[in-house]
Amino acid sequence: MRDIKVFGMPFEKGRWLFIPLGIILFMCLGTVYSWSVFRKPLENLFNIGATQSGLPYMLFLAAYAALMPISGGFIEKYNPKVIIILGGMLVGIGWILSGYARSINVLAITYGIVAGGGVGIVYGVPVAVISKWFPDKKGLAVGLILSGFGLSPLITAPLARWFIHIYGPLHTFKVLGTLFLVIISVLALPFRFPKENLFDKQQTINNNNLKVLDVSTKEMLTKPKFYGLWICYAIGTLTGLMTVGITSSVGEEIIKMDSKTTAFMVSLFAIFNGVGRPLFGWLTDKLSPLKASVISYIIIMISSGLMLMAREGSVGLYVVSFALLWMTLGSWLAIAPTATAIFFGSKYYSKNYGFIFTAYGVGAVLGVSLSGIFRDRFGSYIYTFYPMFLLAILGVFFAILFLRESKANCFRRSKYIYSIVKRKKLEHDVQ
Repeated sequence: MRDIKVFGMPFEKGRWLFIPLGIILFMCLGTVYSWSVFRKPLENLFNIGATQSGLPYMLFLAAYAALMPISGGFIEKYNPKVIIILGGMLVGIGWILSGYARSINVLAITYGIVAGGGVGIVYGVPVAVISKWFPDKKGLAVGLILSGFGLSPLITAPLARWFIHIYGPLHTFKVLGTLFLVIISVLALPFRFPKENLFDKQQTINNNNLKVLDVSTKEMLTKPKFYGLWICYAIGTLTGLMTVGITSSVGEEIIKMDSKTTAFMVSLFAIFNGVGRPLFGWLTDKLSPLKASVISYIIIMISSGLMLMAREGSVGLYVVSFALLWMTLGSWLAIAPTATAIFFGSKYYSKNYGFIFTAYGVGAVLGVSLSGIFRDRFGSYIYTFYPMFLLAILGVFFAILFLRESKANCFRRSKYIYSIVKRKKLEHDVQ
């Protein structure tokens, strides 16, 4: 390992440069979480209601999830940077074309389907690349780069708001689209997989029993563990994306905060969303997918229970509850990819995780729809926290039922971690 150079640096140091590149890349892709900044200006521009203004956002998330399994089949066959550039071009073009939209339906196609599809193409590539450069810290490394997606509103929301104030919403689409087109294409250039068999010695230690079984996508689709993980992922993202969509509205309608304060809160909660990814990636590595999942669901139960006690002026309850709920959305975007690698191996990882990721699209559509239905039927967003609480209980049940690791896999993981520690100790002694 010591002889391998990455970015002209020793392996152990050089591979970490992929992390900031991945974070910035995902910050560009995660601008969809800043959609609330565009909603009111677009409602005024097109003279539409809140349901219609949410259509591009919902289609974006659906297209993004739908393209993941398709692009996942090509990641191993083609150069990663080529796929990132192709997807990045669609992201940029989708945003730029949105600047010429003259109705919400056109915007739903350009922003929702074109830009959302581009994100779906790009998303899995950095995850697949990073997971192969960090087999010893897979959960932590993947969680770190995915934190960029969650942290995106912290930077892109105020930036978009500033552009909208100066240029209006349509011209803002053009400006941001051009930036994304350039930034994603440039950041794509260094991304590559490590050389074949780079980690063989690290993984096997001359013992074939330490290799984790690689499960093909066709075989994975026959396993109950796939469906269990898919359901758990859908529940986690459903509650999380429901939370993201109603954050400002709950703050204004139930807590009676002003719009500027709730806008600040969205940026604050984005930090928790970002932190949740490396934190739960690390927990999944150190504990297990089952324990990390149960912890996440318990946090959802506590948070939704706190909001059911909230009344006008309950700012503290609102902040604590939504900070934790945003964090649990981030948690599942680390638990699911890490669990996919643990349960089904790394050989077919890109395509396997693409199919697992369709749960995110289902969670997005159901989450956005359910929050609106409960609001219209009962007259307040407070009632959305009842199904959220119940879904978390259901999630714990499915996690315990399906996400247990076999004794053989636990043994392989323990031996693998021991091999990493032993290798690093030997390298340290040599130095």
